[in-house]
Amino acid sequence: MNYSFEYIDIILLAMIAGFIFLRLRGILGKRTGFEGKLNEDFKEEFSKTIPKNTVKNYEIFDEDAKNDFLRGAKIAYETIITDFSDNDNKLTESKPLLSKKMHDQFNEALKDRSKRGHVAEITFIGINSAIIKEHKKIDQILKVTVDFVSEVITCIKDKDKKIISGDPKKIKKIYDTWVFSRDTRSTNPNWQLVDTLT
Repeated sequence: MNYSFEYIDIILLAMIAGFIFLRLRGILGKRTGFEGKLNEDFKEEFSKTIPKNTVKNYEIFDEDAKNDFLRGAKIAYETIITDFSDNDNKLTESKPLLSKKMHDQFNEALKDRSKRGHVAEITFIGINSAIIKEHKKIDQILKVTVDFVSEVITCIKDKDKKIISGDPKKIKKIYDTWVFSRDTRSTNPNWQLVDTLT
């Protein structure tokens, strides 16, 4: 008799488990039309948990934020210099890193170089230093000015491969001051080069 009661108990438990499973599947399987909104709300709430002193908003530009920014700025600097040195006469890798103004300026320089029949040979050695000279926020626009010191091997050759400037065997130290900017209202987290100072 005990075995029969245990058998009945097993059947009852199986029925209850099946009932619960069907109920859960019915509830979880329903699409209410708010899935996208829930995801956006979650992302908005999650962003509120990010400390204000991080690279995300730069309200407080502390040492951690500066170091974080400079890591990206160095990558952008090398990417833009290397892209400009390529002799396909167009910008590819660096395009998202440039404002329209800077993109047009670089393109004009490339077109001018091509018309002259010049070829640039640039080997990027590395960045010696990158120091934030200034950072400010004007309305919703963030701007950070960076002083770069880098080393390159560069020379320009004419169509006959004659060197007209630079030295293919000499490392040259370059001093650049670049201004990066980002609109805080934009969903694009990338900074762009907006100006070069002499």
